[in-house]
Amino acid sequence: MYFMISVIDVSTGSGTDDEMDAIDAFNDRLRAHGHWVIAGGLEPPHLAKVIDNRGETPVVIDGPVVKSREYVSGFWIIEAQDLDEALALATEGSKACHRKVEVRSFLR
Repeated sequence: MYFMISVIDVSTGSGTDDEMDAIDAFNDRLRAHGHWVIAGGLEPPHLAKVIDNRGETPVVIDGPVVKSREYVSGFWIIEAQDLDEALALATEGSKACHRKVEVRSFLR
């Protein structure tokens, strides 16, 4: 099963050198144990663009779709046997990046 682990942040560019080292080590463990699919950090929300092409003309809006103090600053896509394994890995990821994380499974 595939899961997305979203990293929840409140301040742009807040990753310390120690946190980045811990994230790199966590990524290495994911790769070594066959859980790694892809991961990445995201630009801050104020640089987001929202596109709505449901009408006759596409509309592009600056900024995030939802204004909130918390936002997704990065993610991991992992493969795990089940939700319990995904939660265990997400717990490690939360410790590594020193942030809250959200875990969601992909639709089947």
